[in-house]
Amino acid sequence: MHPVDDLRARFEAVALPLMEPLHRVALRLTGDPEEAADAVQETYLRAYRTFENFRAGTNARSWLFTILYSVVINRGKKLKRESQHVRLDMLDEPDTLLGAAATAPADPVAQPPTSIQEPEIEAALRSLPEPFRAVVVLVDVEELSYEEAALVVGAPVGTVRSRLFRGRRLLLESLRGYAVRTGHLKEVEP
Repeated sequence: MHPVDDLRARFEAVALPLMEPLHRVALRLTGDPEEAADAVQETYLRAYRTFENFRAGTNARSWLFTILYSVVINRGKKLKRESQHVRLDMLDEPDTLLGAAATAPADPVAQPPTSIQEPEIEAALRSLPEPFRAVVVLVDVEELSYEEAALVVGAPVGTVRSRLFRGRRLLLESLRGYAVRTGHLKEVEP
C-alpha cells in the first residue's frame, strides 16, 4: 500500500466514526447549521494535515473536539470582526445590518441531531454564554470527562468544573418555568 493511502485509511478509521458527535457539538456551539458544517469540514482538514503527529491509542475524540473547539472559536472571532464592517452603500438593504438569518424563517430540519426533543431545552442551552455552553455540551451531552473537556477548551480542570456548575445553574434558572409547566418540578410557594 502506498504511504499516502495508508495514512488516509488510518485517518478514516480513526476520524470518520466521530463525524456525528463533532457535527452535533459544532451545531450547539455555533447555532447555525451551515457554520457547523463548515467548522466540521475545517476540523477534518486540519486533523488530516496533522494526522502524522497523532499517536495511535490516544484519545481521538478529545483530539478532534479540541481542533473543533479551536476552529469554532476562531471562526466566531473572524465573523464578529467581519460583521463590524458595513459598507455605507449597503445601509439601505434591510438584511445587511441584521444578517439574512434574522429575516429568514427558522429551518425546523436544521435542529441538532440529539436526544433532546424539547425546543425549550435546546433554546436554553443555546442561550448560555459560550464558555459555559461549551463545557455543558462536552460533559453533560457528549459525556466527556472533566479532564477531556479541559483539554478541549484549553482550561484547567478546576475551571471546567466551575464553568459546568455555573452553566448548569443558568440552565436550571432558565428552565424552571418549563419544568413547572411540564410537571417535572412542583411550584414552590415563597
